[in-house]
Amino acid sequence: MLAMSIGTLACPDTGRQHRLAVQLADMIPGAATIRVSLNDPRQRWPHLHAIVKDEAGKVMEPSRTTLRVAARWILRVWPEADWAQPHVLDLADVTLIRSDLVAAGRGL
Repeated sequence: MLAMSIGTLACPDTGRQHRLAVQLADMIPGAATIRVSLNDPRQRWPHLHAIVKDEAGKVMEPSRTTLRVAARWILRVWPEADWAQPHVLDLADVTLIRSDLVAAGRGL
């Protein structure tokens, strides 16, 4: 695989992304999307925050540890994403889209 001048791979490792989606679906049964942000509204400083929703759009409540692990894994698999903005991972089609695009109807 070709590498860019900064040493990162020229194309994403989609196999790794698909494996992560399968692992997250197994870890959080019934999950359809996971929204990841570095701004937890309950914290004054940057802090990982994740919201999991099912197919119907209902918020699921996995444990805090599960949410934090899922968020960390997503950040590691998509390091090139602009994490200043929240992103939503669709587990069915393994796409990561900025939340503002999802809200505008251009994404999930």
